[in-house]
This record gives sequence, structure tokens and C-alpha cells, in this order.
Amino acid sequence: MTLQQLEYIIAVDECRHFARAAEQCRVTQPTLSAMIQKLEDELEVRIFDRNCQPIAPTSVGEVVIRQAREALRQSKKIKDVVLEEKTSLKGVFRLGILPTIAPYLLPRFFPQLMTKYKSLDIQVAEMKTKDIKQALIDGKIDAGILAQIDGLDEYNQVSLFYEPYMAYVSRESRLYENDLVRTSDLANEQLWLLDEGHCFRDQMLRFCQLKSAQVSQLAYRLGSMETFMRMVESGKGTTFIPELAVEQLSENQKQLVRPFAIPVPTRQLVIITNKSFVRETLLKALVSEIQQSVPKVMLTLKGTQKLV
Repeated sequence: MTLQQLEYIIAVDECRHFARAAEQCRVTQPTLSAMIQKLEDELEVRIFDRNCQPIAPTSVGEVVIRQAREALRQSKKIKDVVLEEKTSLKGVFRLGILPTIAPYLLPRFFPQLMTKYKSLDIQVAEMKTKDIKQALIDGKIDAGILAQIDGLDEYNQVSLFYEPYMAYVSRESRLYENDLVRTSDLANEQLWLLDEGHCFRDQMLRFCQLKSAQVSQLAYRLGSMETFMRMVESGKGTTFIPELAVEQLSENQKQLVRPFAIPVPTRQLVIITNKSFVRETLLKALVSEIQQSVPKVMLTLKGTQKLV
């Protein structure tokens, strides 16, 4: 039994398809199938029911796969402990990040990080908050960058910075003539909001005291903040954007940005890890690079801001 074989059965369990699992593991399908067959012969059990479509683990296979995940987690921890003892900034580091953060934060620090630490392989995946939390539990990522919310007590948290929200209003909106946007101004406004499950959506609905976008029938749900911005630019409604997004806008686009009146809705961005996380040297370097990449004014919460 080898760690490689354990990686293969986990890949098949995730993909439910031998060819896709082989592609994920960067091996040929015959190689992956032969290694799994060899493991099944050694254990004298069938880990997968190949008659099912898609392929599914057998009852005993589920037990084996669960234990395989734990074995790989422990194996990785041994490597991490050694790297931390060496205060090393090498190896693979898997990072989950919210889609409402990634496009605006990653370009600020990631290229410089890759140049500065050439032996560090940071693999980034965009995912929602609940998926980041689950991926940490499953050992699929090492850390996650997200907006601070209730329910993170089981993780270690490090504060990164505080980012205000802005309104992005169309030229046809009555809000376009306003210098500031108040929550009361949004009562009858056509709003473009993210799908349910995005903390960005939940935070803004709560702050703006909008009981339900569906009930009011004045809000619409899509999947991308960039899509909402294009809708606003075409002359329809209002959406919300984080302040870091403003720096990426053209001068014409910046004319659609309106700050909120005091108190300004603000999110606290944090990086979370499991309690058992050991690579503190790498984490500190990552936090430092991120904090150096954002405006210094964002490093502290102002009295005029309100966390949402």
C-alpha cells in the first residue's frame, strides 16, 4: 500500500470516473486503474463498484477512502512540521478564496509573492464560504481568505484588513444625482445581488435592512459581480462593490461609484486555518505580503465604519 494509491482512490471517489481521476492525478488511465486494482487485491476487497454509473465506492470502500483521507492528511502534516522546523517557505500551499475577493486582491500581491518565493507553489481555488470551511475540514486546502462571519470559532483566524462597500449606480438611477447613498435610498431601487449562499449578499441585505430580495421582487440574482456591473453600466439598477474593485475601473466607470453615508458598511477580511495548522512561518509571510499590498488606511477599522 502506498500514499500514491491512496491519492488515486480519493481522486476516483471525487470524480466518480476513472479517466477524469487519471487526468486529475496526471497519469494515464491504465496506470491509475492498475494501481487501484493492485490495492484492492492487497486488501482483498472491492473499493469501487464498477457496474455503477457513475462509479461509486462499495460500503467497505467508503471506509477505506475515509481512512485514506486521514492517512494523507497525517502524511502532509509530517512534511509541514519538517518545513516549519526549517522555517521554510517552500512546498505546496493550497489557498481557498471568495470569488468576491479574488479578482481584486490576488493581482495586488500574488505576482510579487511568486517572484519573491520561487520555491513556493501556491495553488488558489475560488469557492464560497461554506466550501472553504468544508475544504479545510477535508484537508483539501491549507487556508482560506474570506469575510469574517459568525461560526468561525473552530478555526484559527488572522485579520487581514477592513474593506468598505460602495454603491455602483446606473446613470438612469435616481441615486446617480446623490453624492452619498443611504440605506433608505435603496428601498425601491432595482438591485443586482449575488445568489444566496454568498456572504457578500447576506451582509448587504442585513445592513440595508432589505428583508428579502425575492419578496420585494426588486432584486435580481445572478452569479457574478462583474455581470452586475455590466448591467448597471447599461443603464439598469444598482449593485454593490468592494472598495478594492474601484481601482480597477476606468474613469467613466468610476463616475458610477457612490460611497455610503456614515456608518459605512465594511467587511473584515480574514485568513483562516485549522487549529492543527503548523506552517506559521509561511502564514506570517503571506499575511505580511497581503497587508503590504492594500492601502494602509484599510488596516484598521474607522469609527465611521460599521462591520457587516
